[in-house]
Amino acid sequence: MCAWDSWWSRGVVMENEEIKKYIDLASENEFPYMLIDWQWYGMYNKPEADVTTVADQLDMPMIIDYAKQKNVKLWLWLYWTDVTRNMEKAFQLYESWGIAGVKIDFMALDGAEMVEWYHNTVKLAAKHHLMVNFHGAYKPTGFRRTYPNLMTREGVLGNEYNKWSYMVTPEHNVTLPFTRMLAGPMDYTPGGFRNSLKGEFKPQINTRVMGTRCHELAKFVVFDSPITTVCDHPENYSDQQCVDFLQQVKTVWDDTRVLKGKIGEYIVMARKSRDQWFIAGMTNSDGRTFDIDLGFLPDGINNLRIYRDCEATKKDATKLEFEEMKIESKDHLSITCAPGGGFVGIISK
Repeated sequence: MCAWDSWWSRGVVMENEEIKKYIDLASENEFPYMLIDWQWYGMYNKPEADVTTVADQLDMPMIIDYAKQKNVKLWLWLYWTDVTRNMEKAFQLYESWGIAGVKIDFMALDGAEMVEWYHNTVKLAAKHHLMVNFHGAYKPTGFRRTYPNLMTREGVLGNEYNKWSYMVTPEHNVTLPFTRMLAGPMDYTPGGFRNSLKGEFKPQINTRVMGTRCHELAKFVVFDSPITTVCDHPENYSDQQCVDFLQQVKTVWDDTRVLKGKIGEYIVMARKSRDQWFIAGMTNSDGRTFDIDLGFLPDGINNLRIYRDCEATKKDATKLEFEEMKIESKDHLSITCAPGGGFVGIISK
């Protein structure tokens, strides 16, 4: 899991104290990473842009030291043409800083020369012990199997589009598992906690998301990304009970089961990490009740903690309820979701 500075949710605030807030968010919730997004090296997409320098207002040694004290590793955003001019020197520098990875953006091409650039970039990043997240990228084609430091990529219409469009609907979200997700990991950037019912949503800053809080939580299980970037501002996570789910959910899995699904209508999945199962479902703008066969579970008594929509959700998309119960593999679970809703559960022995 990776905290992400305020470009997405509140506009660019590239200042030392603001970055420290996100490092604190990552540390408090045991996220391994924090991403410093654009403008950390000042101007970008300019011939004079230099990815080996730091914007005047930032104290990078202090930020790196602060993150180290908090047990958080840093990622850096880069505009692709800026880093291409000086990639060897830049990656060597980032390695010396102890940077964990780079998010490279705005390529927006998929011709032969660009594909070669992707391969060369990931290979050089591996040489300098850097993970890679490609944004403004074409969809995956499988070469992350050759370069395991290629963790994820965008190539998806994700939460970012809520800033300026009405396109990120519940229908869109329950289509992605059957389309884009088949190609490989996608950095959708889930975790918007300013949740809106569909009819109340409008693009704005501070950015909102369409769908219920449980619909948003379900994305962390349904959508696959080994580096999952959590998109919202620390203030919007403060005092929210369901933040404990973000502390527990995983980003890599030992087993995956698709329990129910219909393109554009709903999806229910279960994923296993060690001895825990995480189960999640999302629905489109129609409310529905799921009857879930728990036969995938091991024999014996299991503990389930479930987060789901409730009656209050129909008026306030941020509302949800918790319940803990004992379940067995022979049982069926009945869960009702609000329009644009969902659920998540953690199952342990």
